[in-house]
Amino acid sequence: MKKRYWFASAVGLVGATVALKLLRRPVDAVWDEHAHELHHAEHSRFAEIDGVRVHYQEAGAIEAPPILLIHGFTASNFVWSEVLLPIAESGFRVIAPDLIGFGFSEKPKDNDYTIGAQARMITGLMDYLGIESAIIVGSSYGGAVAATCALDYAKRVERLVLVDAVTNDHVKRQLLLRLAASPVLGDLISPLMLGSHRLVFWRMKKGYAAENAHLFDERRMKAHHRPLLAASTQRAALTTLRRWSAGRIEQEVESVKQPTLLIWGDSDPDIPLANGRRLFELIPNSRLIIFHRCGHMPMEEHPREFVEVLTGFCRNASEAENARSVSA
Repeated sequence: MKKRYWFASAVGLVGATVALKLLRRPVDAVWDEHAHELHHAEHSRFAEIDGVRVHYQEAGAIEAPPILLIHGFTASNFVWSEVLLPIAESGFRVIAPDLIGFGFSEKPKDNDYTIGAQARMITGLMDYLGIESAIIVGSSYGGAVAATCALDYAKRVERLVLVDAVTNDHVKRQLLLRLAASPVLGDLISPLMLGSHRLVFWRMKKGYAAENAHLFDERRMKAHHRPLLAASTQRAALTTLRRWSAGRIEQEVESVKQPTLLIWGDSDPDIPLANGRRLFELIPNSRLIIFHRCGHMPMEEHPREFVEVLTGFCRNASEAENARSVSA
């Protein structure tokens, strides 16, 4: 009987701890509260797209060729912080939005949070900015959004760049993502997972190649983690995960006609290089650039080389080349 009481007490204590942690979360990530410590805050702007407030950063001459940079799942435009200004200085107008539900963009409870909905937001932002067509760059989950733009809004996409891109649902098989997406249990544990400094630090650092792990320091961790602490971001992330359906990309990518650059880290633990090679075989007018000693985030692990490869392609996209590798 005593054991039963001890067990019930322990369960009650854990439940109370979890409830307290959930109640103490900030409701949202508010830009005004954090602007003083944000990267490139002077380049931040806000737009209302279909009634939703979207945060984006913009740099470069307004008349320059536009490049849109789309971040991945549970990330924000911070992933582009090392390359935003160098790309602009290379002669481009660079726009890096936070996807709806992430970063400092709005996170409505009733939003769709599908890949297709995020692609519509990107074209809506282009309308807002007066951009008819642009070079669209997508990293990871943002690659699925970018590819969807190319498939569904082909005239709006001048050139396509996919960086360690999601093209199927295989990544959802990872244990942590399976647990987070599960009914009921996911609602309880996903906020704890996203709110855990230790777990998020380990997970994000794991995405880097071993040689570059030292680059993921506390400063970078804080910038990545800040929006994830908010209840609204955690809710949006869970909904996004449960509505994740990227299989269409791999099935229809042969229809992509735009000049396409594929950038992949040879040591990506999440989206294997084999996926990039598969895309290279399927997309008619494509090039594959392999970054050696690189994980899931080439723009963070090798920013200078990333800018060189990206801007070189954007200036010479009509030149079809065979696959080659870059030692970064």
